[in-house]
Amino acid sequence: MTTSMIRTLTTRTSLTCVNSVYRNGSTLSADSCGTYDLVVVGGGIVGCATAREMKSRHPQMRIAIVEKEAVLAKHQTGHNSGVIHAGIYYKPGSMKAKLCVEGLKLSYDYVCKKDIPHKKVGKLIVAQNEQQVSQLHDLYERGLKNKCPDIELVNKECIANYESKCKGEKAIWSPWTGIVDWALVCRHFAEDFQKMGGDVFLDFEVAGFAEAIESKGKNELAPICVYSKNKYLNAKHVLTCAGLHSDRLAVMTGCGLSPRIVPFRGEYLLLKDSKKNLVSTNIYPVPDPRFPFLGVHFTPRVNGDIWLGPNAVLAFAREGYRWRDVNIRDCIEMAKFPGLYKLCFRYVIPGIKEAVKSLFYQLSVKELNKFIPGIETSDVKRGPAGVRAQALDNDGNLVDDFVFDNGTGTLGQRVLHCRNAPSPGATSSMAIAKFISDKLEKDFKF
Repeated sequence: MTTSMIRTLTTRTSLTCVNSVYRNGSTLSADSCGTYDLVVVGGGIVGCATAREMKSRHPQMRIAIVEKEAVLAKHQTGHNSGVIHAGIYYKPGSMKAKLCVEGLKLSYDYVCKKDIPHKKVGKLIVAQNEQQVSQLHDLYERGLKNKCPDIELVNKECIANYESKCKGEKAIWSPWTGIVDWALVCRHFAEDFQKMGGDVFLDFEVAGFAEAIESKGKNELAPICVYSKNKYLNAKHVLTCAGLHSDRLAVMTGCGLSPRIVPFRGEYLLLKDSKKNLVSTNIYPVPDPRFPFLGVHFTPRVNGDIWLGPNAVLAFAREGYRWRDVNIRDCIEMAKFPGLYKLCFRYVIPGIKEAVKSLFYQLSVKELNKFIPGIETSDVKRGPAGVRAQALDNDGNLVDDFVFDNGTGTLGQRVLHCRNAPSPGATSSMAIAKFISDKLEKDFKF
């Protein structure tokens, strides 16, 4: 996408608007440039997919995306593993399971149509002992109930037929699991949206929402002013898909604090070039039902890299991709949140182990060797990291489903907050977009 395709608010407009912008909850003057029917806050994959879906359904509507960064897809969308998931893990009948399986098909159709580089490399979920074999069978039954396409059980002696160097007692083979650059997919969504007449505004960090002054005698509700430090847009309705900052935007319109977003960093290792030939497919462990994350796995990338990981450690900033990234405001918020203490107490030993492995990544090699024997410490190096926007309730439970919320008053009731779009949000993005669009049409009578 060219720079010219991303339209930013001009300095002249910003200066005109800033004279009327005050603190959250104040009354502002309306923008003479007109009012959008819908403003989507957040330029990640869920926000861009939903804006695209809404514009496709309602070509006459004026719709805009606002994103606080200078580029789209900078955070969760641009820092995930790049896997196209098949929907095996999720509770049968759940929204996550349904949207993932639906999103899988939609994603492949889209990336093929747009000629976006991707590979259907498949995935092995490998059991290493008899206890895990039993859990693997349960997982297989779950996948069948979820209608995951073409999954099969693989006996020990046949695992090498799918990955020649992989070892285990038994495995599930998922041929439809693939890999893609989700940030690139997101940018294509935004390009489609703009070609249909939608607007994208970058460097627009939302500082609050307020009702704008309307001339007397009008029966319509006053527009919502979505404002940043030095610029604003007016909108009839707003959708927020803000990921790592979703709870903060919700609170701005009168929503409660729960669920709170707590950032967990996932750090990857990279397999060095000389060993890349050892891995051609995704290799995952059987997830331990006692813990909330999937465990260390092998992930091929579209560019030929092999990612190993991730771990899961508490980050000290919502955008904390390194140990030294510390945000005082974020830390104070976490320190005041009782749900985090309860979560940490529940997983204190695993949490300590994850932190130690983060500092001494060589300890992860032992786990990797269970699946691909022969990998040495010298064969790996530190790689990229991502931060997961983990929603927690006040009891320290990980919120594992979608959460939508409206604020209070005439303003808040016209703002829909997507407070949690859990993994696999990227794979499910086009299905999620349809779901959210249905909700927008119902709630706001579009």
